[in-house]
Amino acid sequence: MTREPDFDELVGPDVEPGERERLRRVHELLLQAGPPPELSPEIESGPTLAMTLGRRRPGQIRRRVLLLAAAIVVVALAFLGGYLAGNRGGGLASAKTLRLAGTTLDPSALASLRIEPVDEAGNWPMQLDVTGLPKMPPHGYYAVFLVRNGKIYAPCGTFVVAGVEHGTSVSLNAPYRLQHGDTWVVTKQMPGAKEPGPVVLRPPLTA
Repeated sequence: MTREPDFDELVGPDVEPGERERLRRVHELLLQAGPPPELSPEIESGPTLAMTLGRRRPGQIRRRVLLLAAAIVVVALAFLGGYLAGNRGGGLASAKTLRLAGTTLDPSALASLRIEPVDEAGNWPMQLDVTGLPKMPPHGYYAVFLVRNGKIYAPCGTFVVAGVEHGTSVSLNAPYRLQHGDTWVVTKQMPGAKEPGPVVLRPPLTA
């Protein structure tokens, strides 16, 4: 015959009176409930206060805290690794917006160029929003060029505008491996021009 667990043996003398009474009520309720049907022999004696207290052992709580801390560290390292990988060599781990200002050719022109993170194909999607540029003659257009080391490096797309009073938004693409210090300009391409034309928008000069 299995002896019922003794409350005083389970709890011990180092429990405050209020907490002791609360645990005693729990102990009595567990004994009254008895074991659920079809349990394994190991727990056939039914739930006890020892089981309840055992689930809250300080060692178990400490292990859970350590596991949670370890998981946080892993996530943080993964995020940092992704950030460094995305920024190695001047790459972008998050979207970046470049402000462009009009040159002496079109001083009232303004634009913002948003460069999105690189996609799976290695392309950098971009969104250009521009205003203040005059309408070009037939077969004329504006072009966006990647600038590297102070020189025009490669084209990233073209667009036309309806006039100075009209804003224009256009989706572009940079299918290149970007580097630290890369920037962009907008040029005016006259009909029949094969080389980059005069720059009408560029990043503002810094002191």
